[in-house]
Amino acid sequence: MSSIQLLSLGIQVSMALIVFCVALRATPNDIASLLRQPSLLVRSLFAMNVIVPLFAITLVLLFQVRHELAITLIALSVSPIPPFVPKKQIKASNDASYVIGLLAIVGVVSIVFVPGAVALLGWFSGHPLNVPVETIAWIIGTSVLAPIFAGMLVHAVAPPLAERIADGLSLASTILLLVCLLPVLISIWPAIWALIGNLTLVAIAVFVLFGLAAGHVLGGPSPGNRTVLALSAATRHPAVAFAIIKANLQPGATDMNEVLAAVILYLLFGAIVSLPYVKWRRSLLQAETAVTDAGADRRSTT
Repeated sequence: MSSIQLLSLGIQVSMALIVFCVALRATPNDIASLLRQPSLLVRSLFAMNVIVPLFAITLVLLFQVRHELAITLIALSVSPIPPFVPKKQIKASNDASYVIGLLAIVGVVSIVFVPGAVALLGWFSGHPLNVPVETIAWIIGTSVLAPIFAGMLVHAVAPPLAERIADGLSLASTILLLVCLLPVLISIWPAIWALIGNLTLVAIAVFVLFGLAAGHVLGGPSPGNRTVLALSAATRHPAVAFAIIKANLQPGATDMNEVLAAVILYLLFGAIVSLPYVKWRRSLLQAETAVTDAGADRRSTT
């Protein structure tokens, strides 16, 4: 196994472990609870699978960005929630049930939605596009669905064990992800640097901010739901986007290193752009919790 393959495997394992750790505190009822809220489910799917892709296409046409960034943003727009986002969502919203439910349901839907959306984009553009269902099923299955059900199984069979290992394993998986990503980032940095300019960062920022706004508005009256859906709409699965691009790559037309650079640039700069929103939502959650705790203390002393 080459070093590149080893790093790729490490990234895949770490992302799966992140989801597994979140699911160690989850139950099947977390998934069922979203199914019992059809309005929220429809709004969630509409925000992620309709509003954001349409905006991505509009953005690419208006900004006339570089070819690599254009296809990256469009591919990302039809990709599901990435495995490394749920932990951030829970911290910013304190709503683990909606996070797990949305991650699982969107994952299942994406197995059919992503190939269909890619084919539809090809029909509109006049250039046949496709991505194999089995490719998307493998990525979603190994990075999202299998870790969710494995984590819930451990929680159901051995709750004390699940609670005991969740935090430590989560930290280890995050460290593994960073360790594996760093060499990739260093090797691809010249290509990333070459992409900066020609409104590249502006286009990424607008894409992320629109996703945050669309999810926030369509999340409904619940502050936690707003936060979760906003982050879900703004942050997408890089492996799925890369698979879409690779499946439709025309020899000589696009350099895959440049595409990889565009995906990584989106992840890095997108995280920076969304950071103020995450901090804002987390501060609101902390303030709300403090008020609730203060009210509970007053009631207990009377």
